[in-house]
Amino acid sequence: MKTLVVTGHPRKNSLTAQVVDRFSGTLRETGHEVELADLHAEGFDPVLREEDEPDWNDTRKVYSPAVVGEMRRVERNEATVLIFPIYWWSFPALLKGWIDRVWNHGWAYGDATYPHRRVWLLGIAGTDQAAYAKRGYDQAMKIQLQVGILDYCGVEEGRLEILYGSIEGADYVDQILADTVRLAKAF
Repeated sequence: MKTLVVTGHPRKNSLTAQVVDRFSGTLRETGHEVELADLHAEGFDPVLREEDEPDWNDTRKVYSPAVVGEMRRVERNEATVLIFPIYWWSFPALLKGWIDRVWNHGWAYGDATYPHRRVWLLGIAGTDQAAYAKRGYDQAMKIQLQVGILDYCGVEEGRLEILYGSIEGADYVDQILADTVRLAKAF
């Protein structure tokens, strides 16, 4: 399967980058093709401007060349995986801006649905699962990201996976990387 892996962390040596490398490498080892969209390295502009604002009366609106280029990148693949650090119980602004601009009306929702039936979100959390469950952050993220974005855009095989404990010590980091391989093999 041709898979678009989308990320956007500013540091090349981050745990997020390690997860991207491990997930992408495991996909390749199991026969998938991978295209990487590193939004930070590419200088993607996450700001939604008027030319890319949805037109609720025109589902055939032509968006900016940058957004059309991103849409074509998605379309030449068969699945999408977004890998990101969790900031404020959501995507980083760069990744959220990519969704705001690219997953647009008439292409990902409205008269159309997102082009891929399989979209996975792999979020890397700083604290452990108990901390997220204590305040319901995990459920809030599921509602916001999986229901509010993936389901809304008609993604049939949408999945949010939270990889917990990135700041909790080496054992947690090792578990995150092991879980990354397990998830890639299941993809």
